[in-house]
Amino acid sequence: MRRLLPCLAVLLQGLFTTGAQAANEPFIIGTATHVMDGSPQLGRQFQLASEAGIGSLREDAYWARVELQPGTLQVPASWREYQDARVARKLDNVVVLDYGNQFYDNNALPRSPLVATAFANYVDFVTRALAGTVNFYEVWNEWDQAGPGDRAVSDDYASLVRLTRQQIQRNDPKAKVLAGAITSEGLNKGFADRLVQAGLADQVDGLSLHPYVHCAGGQDRTPESWIKWLTSIDQKLTRLAGRAVPLYLTEMSWPTSSERCGVDEPTQAKFLARAFFLAKTRPNIKGMWWYDLVDDGVDPAEREHHFGLLKPDLTPKPAYVVLKAIAPFLAQYQYDSLKSLQADDLYLLNFTKGDDQVLVAWAVGRPRQVKIEANGRQQGSVQMVDTRRPERGRAPVGRWQCPKAEEEHCTTVITLDDFPRIISLGDASWLFTR
Repeated sequence: MRRLLPCLAVLLQGLFTTGAQAANEPFIIGTATHVMDGSPQLGRQFQLASEAGIGSLREDAYWARVELQPGTLQVPASWREYQDARVARKLDNVVVLDYGNQFYDNNALPRSPLVATAFANYVDFVTRALAGTVNFYEVWNEWDQAGPGDRAVSDDYASLVRLTRQQIQRNDPKAKVLAGAITSEGLNKGFADRLVQAGLADQVDGLSLHPYVHCAGGQDRTPESWIKWLTSIDQKLTRLAGRAVPLYLTEMSWPTSSERCGVDEPTQAKFLARAFFLAKTRPNIKGMWWYDLVDDGVDPAEREHHFGLLKPDLTPKPAYVVLKAIAPFLAQYQYDSLKSLQADDLYLLNFTKGDDQVLVAWAVGRPRQVKIEANGRQQGSVQMVDTRRPERGRAPVGRWQCPKAEEEHCTTVITLDDFPRIISLGDASWLFTR
């Protein structure tokens, strides 16, 4: 058998960046919600989000809900109920300043002086009203859809962000500002590149991306192809900016609809686990918000109805249960690229929390057995979280085999498939034998 040592990870720097993620920047586990304008299930939704390990909610602060009459702005009562319920569950937030207003060029983008001035008034009012309660403001949502390859569209957006950022810093200086909310098409057509070239990366706290791949063909829709694509984007933006650009994936998921872009519920669950762990391997990715918490409807063929972790009656999908099982590792453990590797469609990712180490492992394609060698004297049963059966939590799955000779390694054989296994190693290092 051929032994693959963790030192081979240096060959994989194109996929896994060297170095552990900074301990002072915890990875954000978030989700999108659609309840800021009111919901009878508000408290229960936030309870379920908190129980799943979600730490941040993303919501739209619609301009049209604030300015119901020209020149008259007010905070809807439902917003205060939302804020109270969110704070009660100790959930952080992203507030999106977005969408047009019927009184200004019939909901037009704020590109003309008239609409831009009115939008600035709305931003000034909202950021004053919400000051001290917002972690991130995001400037507009998917502006690039107006012309993902059009420089004039990106230039106008960059100008809007500069003005909006100044207002936010003046009214709510502790809040961070995200720009972009860039779609997959925008990413492929250079919208993010042009924002960085315009100097926007130096004026905001990060770029937000919506890198969906659910409608891509074949293997291009898998988490593994997704992270390779995101890696190339990350590296390009770093080169253009001359430094690392913080990236926030404020929307990402796979829908469980019955149409061509949908997946079944077990596939959504395993894609969620793999995508979250792969996102953790990129130090510039600071968090990911699953879109969204609750399905928006029940029509099986309507894609927009089925992105959620919960069904409309708040019944959990398998993806919700998986997220609940993996969230402690995402939030509390740091990725160590020097002890991780990938070869032959095997993913072996090492995460540490102090002296405690876990190996997150899966195989793409056919299942296969691997022998895990722990460079330490393990005791008793192998403890593992199997995301195929996440409700079991950390459970015993066989025993470590430890020879009597002290210099020999303890080993165990694990069958891997496309659902990640989270194998507890304690304070031992590990070697992988195929």
